[in-house]
Amino acid sequence: MSLRFSRRSFLFQLLLFLTACGGKSTQSQGNELIVGVVSYDEGQEAINRYTNFTNYLGEETKSLIRLEPTFNENKALERIRSRGWSLVFAPPGLAAIAIAQEQYLPLFPLEGVNNLRSVLVVRKDSPIRSLKELQNKTVALGQLGSATGYYLPLYNLYGLTLSELLLAPTPKTVLEWVAEGKAAAGALSKNEFDTYSQQLSKTQFSVLYTDPHKVPPGAVLIGPDIERNRQEQIRRVMSEAPSVLTQEAGYIPNSPAPNYRYMITVVERVKSISTQVEEKPARLV
Repeated sequence: MSLRFSRRSFLFQLLLFLTACGGKSTQSQGNELIVGVVSYDEGQEAINRYTNFTNYLGEETKSLIRLEPTFNENKALERIRSRGWSLVFAPPGLAAIAIAQEQYLPLFPLEGVNNLRSVLVVRKDSPIRSLKELQNKTVALGQLGSATGYYLPLYNLYGLTLSELLLAPTPKTVLEWVAEGKAAAGALSKNEFDTYSQQLSKTQFSVLYTDPHKVPPGAVLIGPDIERNRQEQIRRVMSEAPSVLTQEAGYIPNSPAPNYRYMITVVERVKSISTQVEEKPARLV
């Protein structure tokens, strides 16, 4: 499975690089801006969604814009930690880490699901009825960097010992592993659960636990290595973009950035047990 994902991700990245370089190859590399997004397995859809935005940003800032989707939050986090991205369309967990640990600055909120929640789900025929009954069971999580799939469920499972924690490459895979019995429970967002449970209609699921905290939307972030005047230029250009373009790219101009205070607290708490995630058993204490 991992080899197939890796090969597909590599070919997709290569295609994007060649496309970007072909468009504005006469511009200097010093003016390059790399835009990072988490695309999961959207493929060409991810390119199409940001094409008008990257063309506009490149023309207005006189820059070479390179779009760089990654397959999941973990790969995105590697790019953020290496400061490889100039701009990031970051989901909430990733945004909290980038702001708190890597000095990225939030520019605008992303459009998203109102009242987003993290849930832990089980098969409907499972005898498990509470979180503490997951003791010594296998649980599937999302990738490091995901608020609803990784940080909040680990926070809620604090104090338990699990036989194993499985890190799924996508939210849909989390649900597939629960359906197959590979995991007793799985973590993802309520919105993702509603979407993918319909696609896996042969299996019935139930929500074991819903985190009570509202997850803030994601944000457009700008890298700490971008010079301040250039940061302001990019902010102004993005705020003045035509509404049809901002809607297509999925950000809300002239709105305050989300408050990540609680999410940052959760990230810091989970950090203390993160070394146990890959252990068997995983003692989350």
